[in-house]
Amino acid sequence: MQPPPPSQVEAFLNTISGWVWGPPLLILLCGTHLFLTFRLGIIQRLLPRGIRLSLATKREGEGDISHYGALSTALAATIGTGNIIGVATAITLGGPGAVFWMWLTGVFGIATKYSEALLSVKYRVRKPDGTMAGGPMYVLERAMNAKWLAVLFAGFTAVAAFGIGNMVQANSITANIGHLLKDNFGANDSAIMASNIACGLIMATLTGAVILGGIRKIAHVCAWLVPFMAVAYVVGCLIILTRNAAHIPDAIRVILSSAFSGHAAVGAFVGVTMREALRFGVARGLFSNESGLGSAPIVAAAAQTTHPVRQALVASTGTFWDTVIICAMTGLTLVTSGYWKQGTESTKLTQAAFGDVPGGQYLLLFGLLTFIFSTILGWAYYGEKAAEYLFGPRATVPYRWLWVVAVFLGSIFSLNAVWTFADIANGLMAIPNLISLIALSGVIVVETREYLRSHPKED
Repeated sequence: MQPPPPSQVEAFLNTISGWVWGPPLLILLCGTHLFLTFRLGIIQRLLPRGIRLSLATKREGEGDISHYGALSTALAATIGTGNIIGVATAITLGGPGAVFWMWLTGVFGIATKYSEALLSVKYRVRKPDGTMAGGPMYVLERAMNAKWLAVLFAGFTAVAAFGIGNMVQANSITANIGHLLKDNFGANDSAIMASNIACGLIMATLTGAVILGGIRKIAHVCAWLVPFMAVAYVVGCLIILTRNAAHIPDAIRVILSSAFSGHAAVGAFVGVTMREALRFGVARGLFSNESGLGSAPIVAAAAQTTHPVRQALVASTGTFWDTVIICAMTGLTLVTSGYWKQGTESTKLTQAAFGDVPGGQYLLLFGLLTFIFSTILGWAYYGEKAAEYLFGPRATVPYRWLWVVAVFLGSIFSLNAVWTFADIANGLMAIPNLISLIALSGVIVVETREYLRSHPKED
């Protein structure tokens, strides 16, 4: 029996991906956000405390890296194309109102990010080599005695990492550089392929130089890269918003009104329903901040901390920076540009919005380059720890080398079927993790109350 042609395989995987990332999973994720928010008495109120703790670089308690190192590594993995292209896609498919729902998803997702980090630190283990290992797989095994769910989560993570955290990211870089070369310098296909190969070699080399040094090297690089790239990008957005200052009040009004009225009043978005604004805003928000997927807690478990709640508070700030700040800045920048009214496709929408400012295209390229490279570094650790859980420490070094090779391959090939399969695995990661969060919500509440009772003020 002959296998189906690639087009049929891709169509099948797209169907499965649409189902996995459809209403059931979105409802489960959002429901968990809301459930944990109110079960924990609105833990978002402690966000300032988490931010102060995150700035601490001194050693405290057991662990491999500092609070700040763990947060910056998690942010490195989280801040990526979703913060730029993902926001544009949400606006393209769901109208400006999607920005509001994306932002709201981030606000409530803080509670979920807090909860999964708390459990991962509480149930982490020390490996024979002295390093820490944790994440939803250890929570599922040690707290719920559900080894089979732990294996499923680790398997999905090891596979999904090559999509969301590696090849998709690498290809996004070369694709954007290719567009820039073609549009500005008239480069032909041969020149673009040569550029892709060169970029792939450079990225693979840089990636190998970092991840082969383990979590301490990854955290060290992310500790200086993340604040630099985030601040530079936000400053760039502020420059564009200053230029478009007269349009900001109207943009905010359109975002809010279309979020609830169901459609924007003009252009290509007449007829876009509130359901679509809600669907694409929530979906892209979840994809951007990863709250509930169970990825960020893997690195939170490596943090030096005296109590699970302390690192959980630090981890929760990641969703705030990623979605509540950076995605909101991107959304406001795109809406004030006015290009969304013309029905401009997502990638071109970002290029047009940033292209209005001298050097804006290069700012956009800088943002994509740094955001994407940092994502490759952060997800390398997630995938490595999942592989280690499945196959033992002997899998670590081969996984790292395979990761480096995949960066190069992702730079030169367009592997749509592979990416879609990884997206499916990415969505399936969330299910075992959410089961543990709901089942162990009582543990999360007890740990939180006991810590806050004994530490009413930050120590």
